[in-house]
Amino acid sequence: MAIALTAALVLAAALVVLPGPTTTPPRRFAHAQEFRRALPGYQFSFPRDHYAHPEFKTEWWYYTGHLATAKGERYGYQLTFFRVGVADEAPGGAGAAEGRKGAEASSPPRGERAIGQKGGGKGPASRWAIRQLYFAHLAVTDVGRRAFHHAERLSRGALGEAGASTEALRVWLGGWEVRGEGEVHHLVADDGQIGLDLRLTPRKPPVVHGINGVSQKGEGEGFASHYYSLTRLQATGALTVGGRRLAVTGSSWMDHEFGSSQLKESQVGWDWFGLQLTGDTELMLYRIRRQDGTPDPHSSGTLIHPDGRTEHLPLQAVKVEVLGRWRSPRSGAVYPMGWRLSLPGHQGELTVTPLVQDQELETPKSTRVTYWEGAVTVSGRLGGRTVTGTGYVELVGYAERLRQRL
Repeated sequence: MAIALTAALVLAAALVVLPGPTTTPPRRFAHAQEFRRALPGYQFSFPRDHYAHPEFKTEWWYYTGHLATAKGERYGYQLTFFRVGVADEAPGGAGAAEGRKGAEASSPPRGERAIGQKGGGKGPASRWAIRQLYFAHLAVTDVGRRAFHHAERLSRGALGEAGASTEALRVWLGGWEVRGEGEVHHLVADDGQIGLDLRLTPRKPPVVHGINGVSQKGEGEGFASHYYSLTRLQATGALTVGGRRLAVTGSSWMDHEFGSSQLKESQVGWDWFGLQLTGDTELMLYRIRRQDGTPDPHSSGTLIHPDGRTEHLPLQAVKVEVLGRWRSPRSGAVYPMGWRLSLPGHQGELTVTPLVQDQELETPKSTRVTYWEGAVTVSGRLGGRTVTGTGYVELVGYAERLRQRL
């Protein structure tokens, strides 16, 4: 997301019919209030908060980055894992979820197993019972060939096919996985023609976005998420593209978000920017779009300084100017394509340029949402000095407005 507000992508999959043996109809998705909401006062703790949070309805682990071979071939990548809980998985039900506030809410319970294994629901259940749905998206941008490849997966986690651990950083879906190895994040995903086997080492501490532990997405209590990022990770390993396995190095970005009620009916999509600039400075920015095309006042961002110090950026702190448009030949969606970001309070003006225009993902087998997620470059000035950089941009709600809500 993501912000990777990609939770709404997952929720579109509520219409997915999952195959497999079962003696009862699939459970419906629970109302968000049966899960704990993202409320002010949450105290992040690491590495604990890298792990799964089953008390919240929706959660995702999102990795993007720029990679290069020793010969100078350039690539971008995205790997995202999504988890969506159903009613029986909410610890303690609606009353317990709504009753944990203040200091108690800042210390969420942790199970001793991966989500969906006996505990956390109403007792033992069939190995085919639907307690979680898992989704994953993989994409590779081949900059030199101006080509974009992507793949997707879906599972309900039966028989251990997919899961997310509550006691370690481990999320998996089939052979795709993110696994913590000390401080290193190990990403593995392979779809034949494209794949990753990367080890990511954080160079800066986690950055918590928003105010008082919450990243607000709209007016009202609980229309928010708990959201943090690792904005600068050193990447080494291998990339597969076109069936070729290549040794690569580069830089990556990781987002982790969890919550239960975020978007409102008046909100139709969003634009998200995650930018790594020279001098070890990073910028995250999201603008949630309303039905009339204007940004929601709760849109915001974070400026991360070289020493890890952060500044919260309210909507008015960053002006966004669209420099061009691109129409998808498949979906017909018209996306903004190129931006000028002005930060007058920081003597900043950044031009963001997509490395390839066609970086659109269509996901009919998983989230059923069409969106643009692409590698970009950055040039301009910030703090009175010249900067360059790379990053990723996510554009959601242009192919059609999002109708599934948390």
